[in-house]
Amino acid sequence: MSSVLSYYIVFICLLFGVKGAEKKYSAKDSVTVYVNKVGPYANPQETYHYYSLPVCRPAKIVSKDLTLGEVLSGDRMAQSMYEIKFNEEISNKQLCSLSLNTEELNAVRLAIEEHYYFEFVVDDIPIRGFVGEVEETNIFPHRHHILVYTHYHFNFFINDNQIVYVNISTKEHPPVSLDDESLSSIKLDYTYSAKWHRTETLYKDRAKFIANTGFFPKTLEVHWLSVINSMVLVFLLIGFVVIILSRILKNDLSRIGDDDDDGSVEEENGWKIIHTDVFRFPHHRELFSSIIGVGCQFLSIFSGILFFAFCGMFTVHRHGSLMASGVILYAFTSCVAGFMSGKIYRQLQGEHWTWNIILTANLFTIPFFVVWCVINTFAWAYGTTQALPYTTVLILVFMWLFVGFPLTVLGGIFGKNFSSNFDAPCRTKNIPREIPDVPWYRSNFARMLIGGFLPFSAISVELYYIFSTFWGREQYMLYGILSIVFLILLSVTACISIALTYFQLASEDYRWWWQSIISSG
Repeated sequence: MSSVLSYYIVFICLLFGVKGAEKKYSAKDSVTVYVNKVGPYANPQETYHYYSLPVCRPAKIVSKDLTLGEVLSGDRMAQSMYEIKFNEEISNKQLCSLSLNTEELNAVRLAIEEHYYFEFVVDDIPIRGFVGEVEETNIFPHRHHILVYTHYHFNFFINDNQIVYVNISTKEHPPVSLDDESLSSIKLDYTYSAKWHRTETLYKDRAKFIANTGFFPKTLEVHWLSVINSMVLVFLLIGFVVIILSRILKNDLSRIGDDDDDGSVEEENGWKIIHTDVFRFPHHRELFSSIIGVGCQFLSIFSGILFFAFCGMFTVHRHGSLMASGVILYAFTSCVAGFMSGKIYRQLQGEHWTWNIILTANLFTIPFFVVWCVINTFAWAYGTTQALPYTTVLILVFMWLFVGFPLTVLGGIFGKNFSSNFDAPCRTKNIPREIPDVPWYRSNFARMLIGGFLPFSAISVELYYIFSTFWGREQYMLYGILSIVFLILLSVTACISIALTYFQLASEDYRWWWQSIISSG
């Protein structure tokens, strides 16, 4: 029991980091400001450490201990030189006096022209602002001013002795011009100030408050018309599959006995004529079973992520919790992949159990790892914070070797031992039946096109917001809508797969095993 509890504690700590009690301050307590990263506003995936720019920095850079999710999301927090006391206002305090040479000056100019923004973290609250601004003066010929911000004003919103929200402003002091390209060096005096405001917002509600008052524009909204349209599509498909196909199959099945002789079979047509071939096992059983197992695993992962979302685990001040949950769930749901793969493989009377388990464990992991290595190599070459440090890579590798792979093996053993043999409702002939030719609109390619288009059309609008979350700066909060769309996707995919499989069998093609996956998978 104690060992199970230990594993559970490790799971929670890795997933969300060790979170203590709510931070409460007393008067004059130090408020730590962590610098995090900088990057171009137009490309949120291109981020660098804040200290990669020529900015004020302490003599010794002390990095903050990060959780797994923070590292995966590209966070690289470090202590700063800002000295701020709780509820103590600062009017104009010097941070440092910085002399920039030609190379450093050009680096600052380039960052401003590419609209670099910075990110600080105060009490787990991300605060952002621009390094400088480009002021357009003429369109043709093109001329512009390059201005750098040298004063940061912190606005703290507090409720009693807790910090609810923080933002930063750069407009209190005029920026410094960097237009003169003949300058070989320049001296910049960086200053900062702090002001404290009382708010009625409670600490427990600050996640919603932060999400509604962020640095980036908000475009996420509830799009009920798209959801209703998708639900209508689901009802129509379910009605088609359940009502129409059930009536057809009911009439067809009433004509088939358990032991049809060859003469009676020849009088039938459509799918009934191949009922002695329809349960002929597919080729490449190991791969077929592995795909089903990994698919069930990802279904469990998405369900687990939605469950954590409804529990309020994915908030703005829990940095990288979504990525961490995906990694941890992938490792711990490997048993689902192993169990389902082993069960299906047993029913298909497979014999190469070792190869089946190894293939199941590596079917997604190896291709993903190869692609990640290429991307991480480019990120490492450019020095971005998106490149994972080797310690994190080792943690992920060990997690797969000592958690994911063993659970896959364990699940495969259970699936093999607790699964019964497949009992077909009719006998299978020894000689396969010849498959007739079909027109192009009933070909495998046409079925794949239809099977992919309809599920995509049902969730196409929601995909835009999902991609905005992964590739943009949005914080996805519409988990109720996402759950509805997720159920819609499953329903549409299942109905399309059933319908296309029936049409394939009706064309006297008994090779339905792989097509049931490929057509809508």
